[in-house]
Amino acid sequence: MSKHKTAVDRLHQVILGPVISEKSTRVAEKTNTAVFRVVRNAYKPEIRQAVEKLFNVKVEDVRTLVVKGKRKRFGRFEGRRSDWKKAYVTLAEGQEIDFLSGGAN
Repeated sequence: MSKHKTAVDRLHQVILGPVISEKSTRVAEKTNTAVFRVVRNAYKPEIRQAVEKLFNVKVEDVRTLVVKGKRKRFGRFEGRRSDWKKAYVTLAEGQEIDFLSGGAN
């Protein structure tokens, strides 16, 4: 298997899905930013390449953060949800991703 093949496969695995919430919707409207759930070991250049390739848009900036898992009780047992990584991807002027139709405009 060639090195290029694994790099392309990796780009498809970096983005786990969009984060649809009130905050992400507000951020999208104000600053032309999309919010994605990404794999924990993803780097900003990988996230940029994956979004540009999958949605055919131009990315200006990528900001990431790790969301810490909440503590939860299950009856008398205490557990903890897993940590996960979130990426705020700022798109270039005039670019847009429409998650409802499943593509870019």
